Amino acid sequence: MVRMPRLGVPRPKAFLVFMSLRTGVEMISLSMIFNKITGFFGLLAILTGLQLSPLQLSMYIYSVVALGILAFLMPHIRKGTPFHNLALAWLYLFDTIINTAFTAAFAITWFLAVSANDSNQGIPSAAPGGAMVDDTAGFTSPEYNVSKVEVVGAAGQEAVAFATSAAKAGSAGPPSLGHGVQIEESIPSIMVVVILTLIRVYFILVVMAYARQVLRQHIYSTSSTKLHLHTDGAAEAPAENPFADGTPQGAGWKGKLGRVMVKVGENYWLGGVADDSWAKGMDGRFKTSKAPRGPPGTLERERRARSGTGPPTPSPNIVKS
Repeated sequence: MVRMPRLGVPRPKAFLVFMSLRTGVEMISLSMIFNKITGFFGLLAILTGLQLSPLQLSMYIYSVVALGILAFLMPHIRKGTPFHNLALAWLYLFDTIINTAFTAAFAITWFLAVSANDSNQGIPSAAPGGAMVDDTAGFTSPEYNVSKVEVVGAAGQEAVAFATSAAKAGSAGPPSLGHGVQIEESIPSIMVVVILTLIRVYFILVVMAYARQVLRQHIYSTSSTKLHLHTDGAAEAPAENPFADGTPQGAGWKGKLGRVMVKVGENYWLGGVADDSWAKGMDGRFKTSKAPRGPPGTLERERRARSGTGPPTPSPNIVKS
């Protein structure tokens, strides 16, 4: 049987090429905070009498909960705490998935609204948040649907206005998602959503790469058996799980949750590969720099000069001669 090669998850070594991963994770977390604050203000809008759809209400409640968790995890980015950085990576991954689902739901409703405006009809009731969009969009289901107003009346007499409606050509069909997407104005919106989604995918890779770096640095500094990196690029046996039973990080609910987070994608978090360049600076055996060469006895004289012992005492035979 032919074994197919395993495709690994990309691991960026820098954020936007020239910034460190830690700086990148801090900037990504700040952008996430600004995004979640909108959920807090969305809930405050209820006090003004605004009626929210169940989809909107669930999104705002989730944003407030995610904001609290993020505020708890962010201080540990600089501290390099394994559990908190690993939790931050999973939080951002789940947040991207949830936000993508909300964005897709509201995008579908918006395209249906555009299609309804083009066909002079209302948004289908089954659309998520359709009632709210229908009330606030301003161009769907208008109270008076007219294309022009004709004023009839002689000079000096009371004028009477007559509304004349005119249906748009080729828009007699009901609103549909396909029709809304095909409208020319919808193309830029779709492109913006796709570009933002790709950016968030890159942010996921950055946050996960930094969490893996913190995790493996902790393993390397606390494990009795150091990681042996292969020069041929081959993977070695997985490293020790820092959240295993009996370890300081494995106690309590944090240890149980840590074991679950590491178990999913264990090869990514614990698998040893040759590109772990961070470990080369933590052990002198990986250093390849050579000692400076000079005349015989140069290193000994420098060592004695630094220690303050001075040169060795000459033997009596040398003094007599």
